[in-house]
Amino acid sequence: MKFNRRARLDPSQVSDQRGRRSAGRTAAAGGGIGAVILTLLALLTGTNPADLLGGSDSPAVEAAPGSEGELERECQTVADIDENQDCRFVLYVNSVQAFWEDYFAAAGQRYTPSTTTFFTTSVTTRCGTASSQVGPFYCPGDQKVYLDLGFFDQLRTTYGGPSGQFAEAYVLAHEYGHHVQNLTGQMQRVRTQSGPDSDAVRLELQADCYAGMWARAATTSDDESGQPLITELTDRDIADALAAAGTVGDDYIQERFQGTVTPESWTHGSSEQRQAWFTTGFRSGDVAACDTFAASSL
Repeated sequence: MKFNRRARLDPSQVSDQRGRRSAGRTAAAGGGIGAVILTLLALLTGTNPADLLGGSDSPAVEAAPGSEGELERECQTVADIDENQDCRFVLYVNSVQAFWEDYFAAAGQRYTPSTTTFFTTSVTTRCGTASSQVGPFYCPGDQKVYLDLGFFDQLRTTYGGPSGQFAEAYVLAHEYGHHVQNLTGQMQRVRTQSGPDSDAVRLELQADCYAGMWARAATTSDDESGQPLITELTDRDIADALAAAGTVGDDYIQERFQGTVTPESWTHGSSEQRQAWFTTGFRSGDVAACDTFAASSL
């Protein structure tokens, strides 16, 4: 993956709360992107995510604390990534949101931007208080994405995921897929919470498909002046995204950590399903092709 060093970044789309302490009960759960779609369950039931997720003894891998205003000062252009590697996450967020803004506009609709919040240890949201062990997640209550950057170290070391940067971009694109689902009402279609054919799985696979749509168009997503943010994606980049999708499949996680696969408890879909729906979005570039709720077979 190659970045356009002349392009400008918009750090206002990212809020850095690393190092802050959060009050309230924390939800601790291992595995997957967004764990058991913590935020959706909180939205539907009106409870704290801590009440919905069981505890975990697995240690979380946390990113180093940031400081207030650091991203605002240090992430003005793509070239700033050379000095502060965290700026690349600002680029991912900018690129994904530029894509969806253009996609909505082409359909005569308005995209509402979402802020990504960096945190360490735990964070308080309108969906409840969550620990780093939950993994990246989206809260429909405040329409924000939450991320402990240490998750990507955990993805590599604990889950055996890929080390390429595009795996990071895929994770953020997936979470912004949930934001799009919230804006378009797809989240409200969820009734069944677990199982290989459940609505919860369909929601996750649709977010993977939306991530694939962005990947297809990533090199055409521009900054405010019209400069492309990403200038080149390689086959290896796409392979890293697919590898990341496979690593957070329910069957992969269950086999790796409990030695058995129990499809009736799936909430995100199998590795094969997640890779297949990312590929569907990547090949089609079409929201209609990502309608997992209408698919007779996942």
